[in-house]
Amino acid sequence: MIEISKIYRFMGRFIMLLLMAALTSSCHDSKSTPLKNVIIMIGDGMGPQQVGLLNTYAKYAPNSIYKAQGGITAIENAMTMGTIGYAYHEAANVLVTDSAASATQFAAGVRAGSEMIGCDQFGNATKTILELAQNLGKSTGLVSDTRMTHATPAAFAAHQSHRSKENAIALDMLNAEVDVMLSGGLRHWIPKEANDKNAVVHQYLKTRTGGNIKIKSKRKDSRDLLAEASNKQYAVALTLSELEHAKGDKILGLFSYSGMPDGIQETLSKNDPNRTVPTLKEMTMKALDVLSKNDKGFFLMIEGGQIDWAGHDNDAGTLLHEMLKFDDTIKYVLEWVKNRQDTLLIISADHETGGFGFSYSRRNLPQEKDLPGKLFEGEKFSPNFNFGSHDILDRLYNQKLSYANMLKQFDALPVHQQTPQSLQEIVNQHTQFPITLAEAATVLETEENEYYVAGHPSLGSKTFPKIHDFKEFYVYSSELRLDLLGRVVAKYQNTVWATGTHTNTPVPLIAIGPENVTAQFGRMMHTTEWAQYAIEALQ
Repeated sequence: MIEISKIYRFMGRFIMLLLMAALTSSCHDSKSTPLKNVIIMIGDGMGPQQVGLLNTYAKYAPNSIYKAQGGITAIENAMTMGTIGYAYHEAANVLVTDSAASATQFAAGVRAGSEMIGCDQFGNATKTILELAQNLGKSTGLVSDTRMTHATPAAFAAHQSHRSKENAIALDMLNAEVDVMLSGGLRHWIPKEANDKNAVVHQYLKTRTGGNIKIKSKRKDSRDLLAEASNKQYAVALTLSELEHAKGDKILGLFSYSGMPDGIQETLSKNDPNRTVPTLKEMTMKALDVLSKNDKGFFLMIEGGQIDWAGHDNDAGTLLHEMLKFDDTIKYVLEWVKNRQDTLLIISADHETGGFGFSYSRRNLPQEKDLPGKLFEGEKFSPNFNFGSHDILDRLYNQKLSYANMLKQFDALPVHQQTPQSLQEIVNQHTQFPITLAEAATVLETEENEYYVAGHPSLGSKTFPKIHDFKEFYVYSSELRLDLLGRVVAKYQNTVWATGTHTNTPVPLIAIGPENVTAQFGRMMHTTEWAQYAIEALQ
């Protein structure tokens, strides 16, 4: 008769063998499923403050478009699905990065100098993750809502000493033969002859785009890069319809003169059946459809680039819509990668822009009120400060024009009509945060000249003071009035802005994919470090 103790020992050994077999099988499975695809999504200028704006709107706006999802954004879902870290991003030997250096750093995994494209800090061309993917026989793609030759996409496929060399960057990118390139910036791809409205090339492009794209070239030569792309077997698309019907493994899509429609424009037009420009999500859908046909896999970079532009402009309403645009694209990509073990998805940013935040103030204090709790018997609930009301979020969403387009409308007026009153009318027509006439006047101040309002019935003849404070951090003269408008409106929005440029605030880093790959992303690291992890995973 077998002793009970021996039976237990036998059963214990048997169970141990089963566990070891399961572990061995699990390890074998994780190694036997190679990582084919790497997708990097960059919210340009998207720091934790920008994510906070999106999250606050989603959860607390009385009419939040996320109500059906329980106030949960796609980026929050991504954080739940993946590993969360933080990335710091300064360029070589400086405190703060620009987009070109930062993009070069996470495209190649090496430190870059300020404003360089695909170039390390010593001036040498870098080897990027896109180029490594090509060497492995993988397909490659770049998608952005800025310009294809703008800093972030350019850093993956071009090598130039400065980001401003966009004509040369366009040629680099074409010669790199990235399989799918979808963005704006047609102006760097068409010959200088297109500037003659009577030229054949101008008329052809105007007809082809239905007059919906400004036809003007920034090139100084006669090279027609669209024609050269066709000769390289690219399907060239200039409209949404052409993108939808584009066939083959190579597509070059350029859908605007410079940047593509901003977030507000996209929100207002995306359901228009006559729309001729694709959304960031639609470009992403096409890119994934084309690239995923390669059995060896692919590399794809997707940029929500105008988050940064709204930050530069200190434009909170447009910033919200840019985050909504990027989040909608993230939602689609999450569905695409869900349940896949062959794809690494990284969601991050190159830097933060603007130093944005909601803040409490001493303006417009809330009215005191009764509360039912026993602790407030005999006294009122009376906060000492204005901590911001939820209706502000709906009012931000309801902005109808970006600050940039408001000022564009203002500048289109005859010179004698470019008055503070005209600006006040434009701003108050398109936002739900009305400004005063005096405030409109301060927006039109310059460093050189005080803005003089002669005999205005409300103000009388007076001179408004020059703006001197903080001018060193409003570095783009074309955006100065936008930043001043942002500062004027901010007090009505309970928002604050630190600068008109970038900050070195660490940015979110999210990695989704096989756990043995993504686990290493769960800490604070420099952009070059997470880039190296992505490169290793791809290889």
